[in-house]
Amino acid sequence: MSEQKDTSQEKTEEPTPKRLQDAKKKGQVPRSRELSAMLVMMTGAVFLLSFGGFMVGSVADVLREGLTLDPDQVRDASDIPIQFRKAVVAGIQVVLPIMGVLFVAALAAPSLIGGWSFSLESVQPKLSKMNPISGFQRIFGVKALVELAKAIGKFGAVAVVAAVIFWLFRDRFLSLGNAPMPQGLFDAGNLVALCFLAFTAALIIVAAIDVPFQIWDNTRKLKMSKQEVKDEFKETEGKPEVKRKIRETQQEMSRRRMMEEVPKADVVVTNPSHFAVALRYRPNRAKAPVVVAKGVDRIALRIREIAEENHVPILEAPPLARALHGTTELGDEIPARLYRSVAEVLSWVYQLRRQRARGGPRPRRPNPSLDEEGDE
Repeated sequence: MSEQKDTSQEKTEEPTPKRLQDAKKKGQVPRSRELSAMLVMMTGAVFLLSFGGFMVGSVADVLREGLTLDPDQVRDASDIPIQFRKAVVAGIQVVLPIMGVLFVAALAAPSLIGGWSFSLESVQPKLSKMNPISGFQRIFGVKALVELAKAIGKFGAVAVVAAVIFWLFRDRFLSLGNAPMPQGLFDAGNLVALCFLAFTAALIIVAAIDVPFQIWDNTRKLKMSKQEVKDEFKETEGKPEVKRKIRETQQEMSRRRMMEEVPKADVVVTNPSHFAVALRYRPNRAKAPVVVAKGVDRIALRIREIAEENHVPILEAPPLARALHGTTELGDEIPARLYRSVAEVLSWVYQLRRQRARGGPRPRRPNPSLDEEGDE
């Protein structure tokens, strides 16, 4: 017994769609900081390579205006805050485009893995996070070891890339101090962009390893036991007795609506006691008579009772009643092979209506026969 219970509680089942949806509402989705960092750095590098010249020129203008002062401005202390404010505004205008692009990249990165998720529950304080035992488990757990390995790998990759870049461009780095300011700023901007691209290339490798791990780790945490899957199915689909009660209620409502159509029928064809099918023909709405009610045994009896109460003609025609009941559903037009037999019935109904309105002998009841295909 205990072995079976332990087996049933093992997290062996893949998370259901409902489980994944509930986890997303709680903010529990796969996240990769390495992917976000890589995308932000790549976006910054591409932006610098595309608009670095413009930014460098703007920075040179800001420095030139900030370092060029008239003697009158130096003597007037009240002019210093004005000049400082102008320099700050100009500096913000220079860096604002790249900051905006990086902000958009930082927002777009989470959509690549796990999608956007806004949840206050994930940031609410929990007493379980203050448990020292749980804290040690997080520090020395598998995820902590993976994070440590990622940090070491990232540091090593970036360090190697940085050493290679400094070695390849050592002459350009050393020449920055001797170059004129505009040219030096331009060269520095290009070197920064190249460094960004190189560091991004190193982070691509780290992100390519981290993204599958984060997806696997999140799926592992959301795995369910067989009992949890059963409980969720019961909660979602409802208990069998509740479903049966709902089904019975729906069937009762459907029967009630069907019975409301019987008084509007033109004729009820019976078996005489086992089957009953109510037909209605409206030439301007359908090309053939339509089944508005049908049933067997107790329901058939109720259809006949309602028909008698509302003076709807009732015709005993066992073969036709069985054929109509077996080949049609509610709202269906009768099949083409029964047109001739039903036409005889409707002709009798119309004669009966004229007899009731004008008097005279009662029309003879028809005995519609089916052809061989109808008998089949």
